[in-house]
Parts: sequence; structure tokens; C-alpha cells
Amino acid sequence: MLNAKSGAAIGLAIVLSVGSVMPTMAARVYNSFTNTWEEPSTAPRSTRRGSPIKREVVDYATNHKPGTIVIETGERRLYLVLEDGKALKYGVGVGRDGFTWSGKHRITRKAEWPGWTPPPQMRKRVPDLPAYMPGGPDNPLGARALYIGSTLYRVHGTSEPWSIGQAVSSGCIRLTNEDVTDLYERVKVGALIVVNH
Repeated sequence: MLNAKSGAAIGLAIVLSVGSVMPTMAARVYNSFTNTWEEPSTAPRSTRRGSPIKREVVDYATNHKPGTIVIETGERRLYLVLEDGKALKYGVGVGRDGFTWSGKHRITRKAEWPGWTPPPQMRKRVPDLPAYMPGGPDNPLGARALYIGSTLYRVHGTSEPWSIGQAVSSGCIRLTNEDVTDLYERVKVGALIVVNH
């Protein structure tokens, strides 16, 4: 069951392009640290193209079946349980203070380049968010999304690799687009997902 510490919301850093969703707005980036829109030049950037945390197969003792996703929020790692006491470990970005949660669910849906409808809670906090954002490189859900049960949360991609290993989101679990695409190909709808706080 979902055990939210604060209001549920999704999404994270949001980039809107000129003429795409809000034609009167110059390209700006939503900074989830400050809860404000910023010009791209002032937003944190990384010179690294991929995740700062290397994806790797590791020893992993667990009672969960292969195919289970285990997210260790405090460690900022996602483990995909494999056979023979192994797991594939990915670096992730997690919920910032006030947006952490834990629970067990199933992956109920998978989507490539998903569209995003910001929930009412997030639109109340950030009034200039669009009601809907089509899928694509500027969409905060990135290249792939795995939908978690009936929650508002997702495991999704991001084009901002600097955020991996950080607590910056509104509750979603984010990976680089490269890593989420890899995970997406390995995980089936119906897989168990366990989020440990």
C-alpha cells in the first residue's frame, strides 16, 4: 500500500519549448529544488551525457522473485532482481523531502515517450504548468514510463542526468533515458515493485 508522507504528485524538471505547449513562453526549465521556473542558463547542468552512476550486475540477496523491481530510496538505487542471487543495479533520482513514500505495488502499464498530465496538486503548486504535455524529448517523463499501481507515481526517464543520485522529484523515480529504456525492455506489466524508504 502507498504510504505517502506528503501530497502525491509526479513530474520533476520540466522543459517547455517555444511554440510547443505555451507559445508565449521562452524555453524555461522547472527547477524542483526551488519550485520555480528558470532560464536554461541558470538551471543545473552536467557535462556528462549518461548517468553519473554506472549500471551494473551486482550480488543481491533477496527473497523476491526474478523480475521484481526493488527501489532503495535512501541508497538512491533501483535493483532489478535476476536469477542466482544477482540484480541489475541502476542509479535513480528519488522524491525530495516531503515527497518520499514506500510500498508494494505492481507495474500496471508501460509506455514509450508518454504524454504527461500534471496532477491537480502539482498544478496548484506550479500554476503555469500546461494541462497536458505530449510525449517527446522535452517531456519530463522522458523516453519510457512504468506506471506504479493506481498511484500517481512512475518509474520514468529524464534528459537531465545530473539529477540521478539526487532527491529532486515530486515522488517519481527517475532514470536516465538510456537506463529507463534498458529497464523497460526487461520488465513485464504485472511485475512487483517494492519501494523502501
